Amino acid sequence: MELTEAEREMAQGHSGDAVRLAMRIVLAVARAAGAERLIDVASAHVDGCLYHGQASLDFAERLSAGGARVTVPTTLNVGTLDLLHADRFRGDPETAARGRRLMELYAAMGCRPTWTCAPYQVADARPAFGEHVAWAESNAIVFVNSVLGARTDRYGDFIDICAAITGRAPETGLHLSENRRGRVLFRLRDVPARLLGEDVLYPVLGHLVGARAGSRVPVIEGLPAAANEDQLKALGAAAASSGAVALFHAVGVTPEAPTTEQALGGHEPEETVDVGLESLRRSRDALSTVRGSRLDAVSVGTPHFSKAELERLVPLVLADRPRLPFFASTARDILQEFEGLADLERAGVRMVTDTCTYITPILDDGVEVVMTNSGKWAYYAPGNIGVHVVFGSLKECVRSGALGRVWRDPDLWGR
Repeated sequence: MELTEAEREMAQGHSGDAVRLAMRIVLAVARAAGAERLIDVASAHVDGCLYHGQASLDFAERLSAGGARVTVPTTLNVGTLDLLHADRFRGDPETAARGRRLMELYAAMGCRPTWTCAPYQVADARPAFGEHVAWAESNAIVFVNSVLGARTDRYGDFIDICAAITGRAPETGLHLSENRRGRVLFRLRDVPARLLGEDVLYPVLGHLVGARAGSRVPVIEGLPAAANEDQLKALGAAAASSGAVALFHAVGVTPEAPTTEQALGGHEPEETVDVGLESLRRSRDALSTVRGSRLDAVSVGTPHFSKAELERLVPLVLADRPRLPFFASTARDILQEFEGLADLERAGVRMVTDTCTYITPILDDGVEVVMTNSGKWAYYAPGNIGVHVVFGSLKECVRSGALGRVWRDPDLWGR
């Protein structure tokens, strides 16, 4: 590999033990990926702050003991605890203590304690078009690559903080233009215009796209040019869950896809998939693990709700006040700016920050069937926390929470 003098010095320990360890890991990943050099990154987003066992804590302790400090602006993903509502954690006290310690260690390294899976919703944390960054967390990766047009590969635990400490990442994967062209073409065919404007379409389409594309870059034809960031966020999060999608191109919508030909990089697609109403209905149904009317709780906000999504939630819950436990997750930065918090709390909504209900024990004891509007939550919650899932639109979630049973909008999907 071609290394600069500064990179060699970091690897040799001239900047301390933590930097030496971080650079050795970055270089090992680069060699495994066949990278010829490293590149500077403008920012990082760290997922390793979520406690997954003693190894994650040991690694952070070792970095801290070596004097680790990040050298680029670095945001933090969700942790094990909601630090603003600590009483909501229903798990083992020892796990809570270790999770809190891990969160403290990463904050002490100079990372910004955003504690959100959607740091791109924090205005001054958004990468610029074409900017190289080292981001972890699957939905954050796909959003910055697709919607913002910044460039990150799929980074995970340990390598994320190492890139933040060294300010370097391997020049490989989606940092390279040739790897960003589309491979699979999805063409929306005869989807009603009304449905194209509904938020619920996007996680359903994302689930379908991810399952078919796998790790290939999908190109999507037929989405309205007015598709907003929250809708694209939901699409990408679902595609990164059912598949390994780290970048999608929506023709006429995302910045690297003004035309289908440009999105495909001038090549023919490896595969073309026509997506109609019936295939979307099948994808919708696949997101639910149980049928029937039973419902015990509702959880929305995965990825974390934006301010606009919280604003859409307020009139719904004021009109249909939940009688079942109703959880809404968002970032602490968003919650601080949101003026409708009192309305949500008065309606009985339990706000969750800093973590998410599908990865840590927050739901009430005895909850077995949960409704969500999130494709990502629906995909992971059964395996993570052992619940059954009912997927629906935000309106269906709110009305169901108010009725105490599953309610379906008869006009939404035609049937």
